[in-house]
Amino acid sequence: MKIRIAAVLFVTGILLSFTTSCQKKKQSSITDEKPISKPNIVIIYTDDLGYGDISANGATEINTPNIDLLANEGVRFTNGYASSATCTPSRYALLTGVYPWKNERAKILPGTAPLIIGTDQMTIPRMLKGAGYHTGIVGKWHLGLGNGNVNWNETVKPGPNELGFDYSHIMAATQDRVPTVYIQDGDVVGLDPKDPIEVDYKNNFEGQPTGKDNPELLEMKWHHGHNSSIVNGIPRIGYMKGGETAKWSDIDMADHFLKEAQNYVRAHKEEPFFLYYAMQQPHVPRTPHPRFAGKSGMGPRGDVILEADWMVGEFLQTLREEGLLENTLIVFTSDNGPVLNDGYYDDAVEKLGMHTPAGPFRGGKYSLYEAGTHVPFITYWKGRIQPGISDALVCQIDLLSSIAKLVDSDVRAEDSKELADVFLGQSEEGREDLILEATTRTAYRNGDWVLIPPYKGTPVNKLVNIETGNSKKYQLFDLSKDLGQETNLASSRPDKLKEMIEMYESKRGDVNRKTEQLELK
Repeated sequence: MKIRIAAVLFVTGILLSFTTSCQKKKQSSITDEKPISKPNIVIIYTDDLGYGDISANGATEINTPNIDLLANEGVRFTNGYASSATCTPSRYALLTGVYPWKNERAKILPGTAPLIIGTDQMTIPRMLKGAGYHTGIVGKWHLGLGNGNVNWNETVKPGPNELGFDYSHIMAATQDRVPTVYIQDGDVVGLDPKDPIEVDYKNNFEGQPTGKDNPELLEMKWHHGHNSSIVNGIPRIGYMKGGETAKWSDIDMADHFLKEAQNYVRAHKEEPFFLYYAMQQPHVPRTPHPRFAGKSGMGPRGDVILEADWMVGEFLQTLREEGLLENTLIVFTSDNGPVLNDGYYDDAVEKLGMHTPAGPFRGGKYSLYEAGTHVPFITYWKGRIQPGISDALVCQIDLLSSIAKLVDSDVRAEDSKELADVFLGQSEEGREDLILEATTRTAYRNGDWVLIPPYKGTPVNKLVNIETGNSKKYQLFDLSKDLGQETNLASSRPDKLKEMIEMYESKRGDVNRKTEQLELK
């Protein structure tokens, strides 16, 4: 009997040992048994790129093979959001981890706006700098510079370099706004002191032609808003005088920013680095390089999407050549949803064809409907992140706390959820809820449900032909059955409506209280 018992115990021990060994192997396969080290981190941030503008998300009329590589070999999020349906607020939230509606200055800014992020405020670059990273930004800024009274002929600060970036090579606002110059570490690139820059968003300078008064000088015709100073045959928002040697070439802008991003990588490949690569495409004015002009068949908007995809491929090749691809986490996303006619006549509407920039969603840029903030969202880390598709609810606002966790930093931001495992494809437990914003108005998502409170204003922005989400009544949608938000369930589901309002108010405060009380009566 004793021999039998001993034999049973022996066999049991072997089985337990084997099971434990298998469990360890299964667990180690997640990381391929590679030592964990601080990865380089790159955020590639496109401008006005819609969920349906990439072929990985179902586009059939346009092909984006390099972005698709990231999606197919990384994690493609089907529920990835920008925090806002417009650029400045989303960029604020991305870098700070704070909801943009908490900062009344986080609105679409003119090129002369003061910096809207506090110089003592936590940001992704500041956190990473504290963790031993070199930090850089290349591309679009649009978060304000200086104190509101900028002399562009001297070093401009505070700016990115006062928020944690060791290196910055940016444009101040957008491609359609003055000043139309590059700024490196606070100084305008290529400026001739004998030809100083002057900028004004209210009054033109004497003798300077404008898009409104001098249409014969235009190479691109304005549709709305863009009729002030003319640079390179393109009318802009705002007035500018001087700085001729410093003005950028629009058709070379994508190449210019790519080169800066590549040079940054090569210069800092021997140390952990963070690069915020903020591309300008497909924001207006759409000025594809001649290499891409006419290639999409959809006019300049389609062409610059192809151009942006090519830039992504070239940037990835640089990482590959420098031996950095397997130690670099890349996040690819967009600041807000798509818009076609956003101020210029450029055939974006006429040549759209069967392409659907918003994908399956309703609305677009400026809208509280899904397409305003439901954007392409991809994480890629060769050899670390296993390819897959995630339905987890995530937002760009979560990147600060999540990246902090990844690099062993104790920093967290008040609205930024720590979702490192989700972004690495090791968990499906994303956010429970999210407050979304569009031009100071907010909506609420919880699980698959979306609540849009009543708002005054027109239901359609006629300038850009996009539904705003404004309605005199509550709107309630179940995205699990209605991605296109076609059926308002507010009347048929009063119980759910009341529940959503209560949860929304607990997060957002009483900003909509008066309207809500009237609606509930």
